Amino acid sequence: MDTHTGNATTPDGTRLAYRDHHAPAPDPDAEPTPDSRHPPLLLLHGLAGHMGEWDDMLPLLLADGHRVITYDARGHGASTRRPPDMTRASAVRDVTTLIEELSLPTPVTLLGQSLGGHTAFLTAAAHPHLVDSLILVEAGPAGPSPDLPAEIAAWLDSWPTLFESLSSAAAFLGHEAWARGLEEREDGHHPRWDRETMLAAVADLAARAYWPEWARVACPTLVVRGAKGTMREAEMTRMARTTRMTRMTRRAQTRTGRPPQSQPQPQPQSQTRTAVIEDAGHDVHLDQPRRLHAAVRTFLAARNTP
Repeated sequence: MDTHTGNATTPDGTRLAYRDHHAPAPDPDAEPTPDSRHPPLLLLHGLAGHMGEWDDMLPLLLADGHRVITYDARGHGASTRRPPDMTRASAVRDVTTLIEELSLPTPVTLLGQSLGGHTAFLTAAAHPHLVDSLILVEAGPAGPSPDLPAEIAAWLDSWPTLFESLSSAAAFLGHEAWARGLEEREDGHHPRWDRETMLAAVADLAARAYWPEWARVACPTLVVRGAKGTMREAEMTRMARTTRMTRMTRRAQTRTGRPPQSQPQPQPQSQTRTAVIEDAGHDVHLDQPRRLHAAVRTFLAARNTP
């Protein structure tokens, strides 16, 4: 595995720490597989998380032949801790910045969990030419959620300000991967986030739902829910039943410049697949990485089947 570590700078000056992972070079005499022909995978973690959360899935995806890019979202991990903007729009700009900075061949595949999944489908809605397909893990457009900031604040306030060891952090947080995201100092391990920044990250979700954006997503999508997760079954069902624009309709809209209501109505499309991962909570990628990988691989293989 060849990994390049770097930083990308967004238009507002925010630094994004990333890792660009390349799979081992394939045998030049071997026939190309569907996986090796698939676009790069850009992985987006959730609130208060970090790019290392994907470490359990990373070797599985690389073994399939994918190029995989992970990054710390703004306000998280090794990225700028207190950026000037934490809106949903700024998170979308971060994705486009990474695609441009790394000169990724487009369109790419976006795989996001929780808040990262929300960013992923907003990116697909705003920039359909950049996204080939979506995989959303415990993420959807439901809302508004006016109680969300208070719930997140209570959750963050429950964290100790200091963990004496990684093992104690893993015991409290529930996963060793979460503990790896802490900042090590002389006195112990500290959270690598700012409370007010985290609350700012969910402020937009408290105010509105994002069903109009979901309806504008034109690419095939896999929606994954943990059987013991927080995503409601009704939200997944509605996502699967929502009539979404086709790429042809999006191109026609862009070409004519007419507002959506004057465009021909999109025809029903079976573009949304769903999966429920047993024995998994909200952090499906940590609870059941192999089962999630199997669902992802099946979805992407179907995308590449002529």
